[in-house]
Amino acid sequence: MEIKKSLVPRDAEVEKVGEGYSFTEGPAVDREGNVYFTDQPNNKIYKWKFSTGEITVFSDEAGRSNGLYFNRQGDLIACADMENELWSFDMEGNHEVLLENFKGNKLNGPNDLWIRPQGGIYLTDPLYARDYWDREPEMQQDGQHLYYLSDDRLQFFRVDENLVQPNGLVGTPDGKKLYVADIGDDKTYVYDIEEDGYLTNRQLFVEMGSDGMTIDNRGNLYLTGKGVTIFNSKGDQIGHIPIDANWTANVCFGAGDRKTLFITAMDAVYTFPMKVRGVW
Repeated sequence: MEIKKSLVPRDAEVEKVGEGYSFTEGPAVDREGNVYFTDQPNNKIYKWKFSTGEITVFSDEAGRSNGLYFNRQGDLIACADMENELWSFDMEGNHEVLLENFKGNKLNGPNDLWIRPQGGIYLTDPLYARDYWDREPEMQQDGQHLYYLSDDRLQFFRVDENLVQPNGLVGTPDGKKLYVADIGDDKTYVYDIEEDGYLTNRQLFVEMGSDGMTIDNRGNLYLTGKGVTIFNSKGDQIGHIPIDANWTANVCFGAGDRKTLFITAMDAVYTFPMKVRGVW
């Protein structure tokens, strides 16, 4: 399927901007437009500087980070899968542990997160057994759930216990809706976000799961897996960006104007120019 002309410039092409990694994940854009991404098997976080295209190591003690997201203060929040924790990095690469368990038990393995404009964090916790774990690889919780951590970190609770294997997620810039992919059931849902962080009115958005996802300023949703598939806010497919890789893990908008799609896929990272803008 072609992409709607209103979404991309004429003759837009996918460009490989970095390679030689083991498995890239978790792209997150900072305030300036630079993108940070992980190479989880190699325990590294990298920074792509959009103005020069240079990629440098941000951290080589990354806690086996997977999903990343910047908070309002400019700290990089990371799903640190090594000990099944949530970490916060300052810009010198120092980290602190924000979250290490739920009701006394380890999480299965925090995978992806989205921070609402008010500051609370939504977090998916599927189980993907890792060969670097010291612990037994079985389920630590009683299922694979979706969680919410309040901005003051005083409350941490489940907001959906009826998912098979939640993975990618993203919310709308007004903080009113949350999209969550249940990759284990090949579905993506949309919820209404309540003021206290609870979710209501779960609706099926599309019959497709996703590893990671992002959203643009028109409310279009970008799902990953086999390339990047674009849906409008009604759930109609309006485009597909093929990526020459067996699996496309994640995506975000980067660069100063937020018009560059930054894509992580297997051993490489890619960019793709857009007419629409990212909202984060």
